[in-house]
Amino acid sequence: MKNRLKLLRVERGWTQEDLGRNLGVSRQAVNALETEKHDPSLDLAYRIAVLFERPVEDIFENPHA
Repeated sequence: MKNRLKLLRVERGWTQEDLGRNLGVSRQAVNALETEKHDPSLDLAYRIAVLFERPVEDIFENPHA
């Protein structure tokens, strides 16, 4: 799923490790999301949205739109 996760992370000055720690996932999981090799669960997508204080739709592209 296309997303803006890396851009948002870099804007905050966070490493993948930092973001993973904030979300309770591994650095490898963050990398898989950023490189679009893995789609987030609904729970994780909402945690990411809350962390970045943005709607889910601002971070993840709707593949059905």
